[in-house]
Parts: sequence; C-alpha cells; structure tokens
Amino acid sequence: MDRRLLVLAVGMFAVGTDNFVIAGILPSISMSLNTSASAAGQMVSIYALSFAILAPVIAALAGGWSRKFLLMSALGIFVVGNALSAVATDLNTVLVSRALAGLGAAMFAPTALGAAASLVAHEKRGRALAIVTAGLAGATALGAPIGTFIGGLGGWRGTLWSVAGLGLIAMIGVSLMLRTIPTPPRITLRERLRPLRDSRIALTLLTTLFAYGGLLMVYTYIGLTLDHITKGNIGVLAGILFLWGVAATAGNLLSGRLVDRFGSREIINGALIVAAINFAALPWTSAHIGTGLVSVAIWGISGWGLNVPQQHRLVTLAPHVAPLLLALNNTALYAGLACSGLLGGIVILVIDVHYLSLVGSASIFVALVMAELAHIRIIRRASLEPRETADA
Repeated sequence: MDRRLLVLAVGMFAVGTDNFVIAGILPSISMSLNTSASAAGQMVSIYALSFAILAPVIAALAGGWSRKFLLMSALGIFVVGNALSAVATDLNTVLVSRALAGLGAAMFAPTALGAAASLVAHEKRGRALAIVTAGLAGATALGAPIGTFIGGLGGWRGTLWSVAGLGLIAMIGVSLMLRTIPTPPRITLRERLRPLRDSRIALTLLTTLFAYGGLLMVYTYIGLTLDHITKGNIGVLAGILFLWGVAATAGNLLSGRLVDRFGSREIINGALIVAAINFAALPWTSAHIGTGLVSVAIWGISGWGLNVPQQHRLVTLAPHVAPLLLALNNTALYAGLACSGLLGGIVILVIDVHYLSLVGSASIFVALVMAELAHIRIIRRASLEPRETADA
C-alpha cells in the first residue's frame, strides 16, 4: 500500500473519530463540567456545524495554496483544538475548542481526498479514494468504541488527548512522506454552490440532511437513550458502538452491490423506510438487550447503507461535476449531524430521552418525502431529455 495514502487515511481516521467519539463519553463530560447532557451535546453540533459551513468555504478560499501546507495547517489546528478541549474546565471553552477542531477537520478532509486522487495514476484513483475514505469507516467501526473505552479507563480528557495524538501522528507523516502534491485548479465558492440551482440535486441533498439529522440524533445521545441496556457500564457502551460501526460498514459495502443491481431509488427508499420503522420501535426494543442489539445492528446497516445510493444518485445526475456534488453531500451529512445535536438537546429537555428516536423517525420520514420528490423531478427531466437515464 502507498504510504502516502496511508498517512492521509490516518488523518481521516482521527477526524472521523473526533466526530463520533463524543457520543460515547458525553455522560462523563456533562458530569465533569457540571452541566446538562443537552448542553454538553452541543459539542457535537459545534464541531459538525464548523465542518459543514467551513469545508466549502476553505476549499474555495485556499484553492491556490500548497496542498502540503494546507494539510499540515489543518492537522495543526485540529490537534490544538482537541488539546484545548482536553484541558478545558468549563463548557464555553470546550465549545470554542470544538469549533476550532471542526475548522481543522474542514480544512483536512476535502484536501486529503483531492490529494489522494492527484497522487496516483488516473486508473488508480478509485482505489486511492477508497483507501483514504477507509479512515472514516474505520473511525466509525473502531475509533468511536476504542475512544469510549479509553474514556472509561482514564476519563473523557484521555479520549481527547488520544485523538490529538492521532492528529499529531498524521501531521508528522504528512511532513515526512508527502513532499510534493499537485495543486488543483481553483474553483470559486459560487461555482461550488452552482449545482444547488438544480432542484433534483437540492432535493437529494435535503434527503441527506434530514436522514442523517434523524439517524445521528439518537447516536449523539446514545449513552442516555440506551441506558436500559448499558446500565451505565462504559465497556458495554463501547461494545454497542462497535456493533453499530461494524453494521454500518457492512451496510455501506452491501448497498454498493445492491445499487448496481436495482438502482439507487429502491435502495434509498428501502433504507429510509426500514430506518424510520426501526427508530419508531426503539423506545420499546431498547428496553431489552436482545432486541436492543438487533435494533442497533439494523440502525447501522440501514443508516450507512443510505450513503452509497445517495452518492450514486448525485453522480448519475451530473457526472461532470461529481467531486463537487460528493463534497456538497458530505457537507449536508455534517449539517444533519449538527442539527441532530442541537434539536436533540432541545427535545430531551421536554420529553423522556428514551423517546428521542421518535423525533428521529419523523426526520427520516421527511427525508423519504424529499427522496421521492427528487425522483419525480428526475423522471420529469428524463422525459424531456431522453439521453438522461432515470435509474437515479
């Protein structure tokens, strides 16, 4: 394996772990900082919102910068942000430092993907992107549960120090192994956002926003929503996060094959319907460990099984601007995560946290409506442009 790509994958692993690990250590953070779980949950929202807003802005403003300098700067900011979070003694400092870490992630992730594609021959780009993206998948399956386990041993600050350490390792690797990286043509922010004028694309991105806003709402507060199963045991929670990550990885891989066979619409709708029903039943299935674990597995498979057909739909709609659309889809996903933490934090102030999944289910249903509206627009456009396929 190309060591340069491995270094970028380590950076993506750190960024992804930082994104998902907070859910596992949220109860201990709220206790340590003497604040509510709702308020502490905004750590997830701030990080994700910083990423969602700043990723396209940074990509446009720093289009002419040296790729190595941008990667090094991104990881440096990411490390400092996590270090500040680890030593913070009040919620305000934590939230500011989370925004700083999100800025570093926003600078790193799209740059790393672009660098991966430019470091290899054209015919190897798919493999290179898969290697770097595997860092995010690994963060879901391994980073979050390992970080949660570390939090159980040495406290939540130890978890954030370990994430900062991962970022530092990636930074050193970039410094030593990525000597020259081609600088891509600069694309302005207006050009990056131009595809949003197409209603088919806008509705598809809204599908991602509402779907992951619902799916990740429960994840952000998973330590509270599944406390009937975990009974406060951090080791059990880490095991549940591991199960969720493995199921998510399996769903991601399985959906790729299913999309090639059935098309994106069937898989998108199927994943959303299963996810909505599963969440509607979660307040009762989570009362027992057997049914609770089955629900977590279904959640992971259906939730992350949605990502590939969404990407497929976007690429099918406008293959000539596929990289821009995939970046916008990633932004929509992080915006959904930001909304999930914010809305979920408000909801658990007024209803029992165990019923939070009902709100998530409603959000997923809205995503289903958005997906079908997108399909209607796709069919309508296809009837006017016979050359365009309608398998999206």
